[in-house]
Amino acid sequence: MANQQQDTANGAAKVPAKGKVSNGVILASCVVFVCGMVGAAFASVPLYRLFCQVTGYNGTTQRVEQYSETVLDRTIRVSFDANTSSGLNWDFKPVDRMVEPKIGETIQISYKATNRSATPTTGTAVFNVTPMEAAVYFNKVQCFCFTETTLQPGQTLDMPVVFFVDPEIVKSEETRNIKNITLSYTFYPSQGAKPVAGLKGEKADSAKKL
Repeated sequence: MANQQQDTANGAAKVPAKGKVSNGVILASCVVFVCGMVGAAFASVPLYRLFCQVTGYNGTTQRVEQYSETVLDRTIRVSFDANTSSGLNWDFKPVDRMVEPKIGETIQISYKATNRSATPTTGTAVFNVTPMEAAVYFNKVQCFCFTETTLQPGQTLDMPVVFFVDPEIVKSEETRNIKNITLSYTFYPSQGAKPVAGLKGEKADSAKKL
């Protein structure tokens, strides 16, 4: 009886130690998992972008190489929106606020960007379409999205967008009654881009340290 009680006490004494080891393993596993997820997120950005462009997922329009061969006797209103994130001192806006092309008709509109800062800056535009169901039918033949655009101080640049709305939009139950589409662009500072003035300052600092 005494031996059983002693064994029970020894077993109870070992539980906390086992618990400490388990907590350490769990903590390490969580750290590895989080680091892995962050790494995967950065690595998957190009693939996610490509997936969105191909499928129209998340309101991303599709890129095509040819114009529509079918034009319907029905119009659809397309509005244009422009945004600039913090850190990019640009005046960015659509030249045309709204157009009403026929479905299937290829049309060109323009956006305009002006660099209001005193140094050359580089931005990259991303875009989406609302309602999201219409994105897969919004085909762009030419656009400035996902490419780096560098503007000199005070420079203004006209950026054309050539697009058409696929006539197949009227055949889908989810999209046949859509009458308004909005194409929205947002410009972000390009990663790794540095103003010329900033580079000069860094060289000066390096010279001082030498």
